[in-house]
Amino acid sequence: MSLKKKIILSFLLGACMTALLSVFLYLNFVEIRKETTFLELTDTIRSKSLQLRRHEKNYFLYAPEKATDESKAIYTYLNELVDILGGMAPPKTERTASLKNLIGEYRSQFSAIERLVNTVSDESGRLKGSSPAYMKVSRLVESNFLDKPLEDVYYLQDVFSFQSDHEFISSLKELDIEINSLRKTGENILTVSKELDKTARDNVDRFIRMSGIAILIFFPLFGIISFGTILFIISNVVRRLQLLTDVVEKTGHGDFAPMPSSGIRWNTKDEVGTLIQKFNTMEEQLAQRERELLQSKKLAAIGTLASGVAHELNNPLNNIYLSAQVLRKEAGGAFSPFLNETINDIVSQSLRVKRIVGDLLEYARGKELRVSRFELVDMIRNVFEKLKVTVNMSDISFTLKSTREEVFMKADEEQIRRVFINLFTNAVEAMNGRGSISVALSDENRHVKIRVSDAGRGIGPQDLEKIFEPFFTTKDKGTGLGLAIVFNIVKRHNGEIRVESEREKGTTFSIVLPKGD
Repeated sequence: MSLKKKIILSFLLGACMTALLSVFLYLNFVEIRKETTFLELTDTIRSKSLQLRRHEKNYFLYAPEKATDESKAIYTYLNELVDILGGMAPPKTERTASLKNLIGEYRSQFSAIERLVNTVSDESGRLKGSSPAYMKVSRLVESNFLDKPLEDVYYLQDVFSFQSDHEFISSLKELDIEINSLRKTGENILTVSKELDKTARDNVDRFIRMSGIAILIFFPLFGIISFGTILFIISNVVRRLQLLTDVVEKTGHGDFAPMPSSGIRWNTKDEVGTLIQKFNTMEEQLAQRERELLQSKKLAAIGTLASGVAHELNNPLNNIYLSAQVLRKEAGGAFSPFLNETINDIVSQSLRVKRIVGDLLEYARGKELRVSRFELVDMIRNVFEKLKVTVNMSDISFTLKSTREEVFMKADEEQIRRVFINLFTNAVEAMNGRGSISVALSDENRHVKIRVSDAGRGIGPQDLEKIFEPFFTTKDKGTGLGLAIVFNIVKRHNGEIRVESEREKGTTFSIVLPKGD
């Protein structure tokens, strides 16, 4: 934004502040209207909950004369409550969800009570036909089915000597349990509906208070801010113009060093501040590009050299290895132990050099990615288990934690497996075969984050920047290609890898890989 526009804008700032306050008040009014609507709904819910409890009470008191009418009324109010809750605009509170669950539970309990009432009525009818004595007191017993079923139980047990496992007694006891559960659920419905109503009223009051505070505080505050901003812009116009002149003058003389910003209050959207920031960013980018270019040239030269050397060494090494094997086979037990040991040493060292040559070739040219879908958690466990065959891990403890039981991704499974083989092998060597290795997986939306940590001797600060460079190693016996290959594999999968380490406290490699879905 130009200085001219800033000066003009300063005069409009007061009006803008007022407009902002007006917008705030309007939005607050909209929220008040929403909360008022919500309050009306909660008040309706509370009222219908009270009516539901009233018909519930009548159902138990006046059964069986008014049972059918009260039952219809209960179901009607339940349906109305469900419709109101279902028609509420989001966001819905936890209490509305809880109330909906309670209503569903209440409906199930009431239906169970109706079924139990039919069951005990049928049992009572059968007893009327089989017991003249019960026939005389049946009306008294039936009148207590919904009001005091336990009194019927005690009466039948005392007078008719019914056992506890009698079907009629069991049904009455179950009916009493369901009635008590229904009443408790009804109390919970009424409690939640009152809490909803109270919350809605508190929200309306809160928004009204906010509107009053905004009018009393922000109007004067906006006026002071507007006037102070005008004075600040006017007093700094000349100084900023002079600063712009100085920057252009230095640039014209070829001084492209980053401009220091300490002691100067920059406006990041001001022409002068933006110009200097862009200039400093350009200088940093140029320096970074130069470093990357040098690194790329160095790695390309190393890769070319490694590829050439590996190709030249590969055939002689194969001949030496095959010749040593043939010699060992033909000799059998004819040679002395010293000669046999020498031949075995030739074979083992040839294999070691062949592995180094293979690493050189893999680093120099890499393999074509063969992408497939696989499960990462099991693959990591399998890598560690299979590594035990070639590496002594009897004193190594291994833990694997994942945010999900299964983490699927699309990548070159064999190369990702090679990453963990190299990292686990390095960890074991760093701990001298004794310690712990932990892996943490985090399955995110489009990426998988992996942290591989060990409790080894760590890496010094002077070596951290070189850790992924080829042929750099701190080991007595190492090619320095393991982590370089890991770095190449991660980069070829469009991932990122970082390392954190501290002497005698261990090392952690953090890898971020796209899931490839």
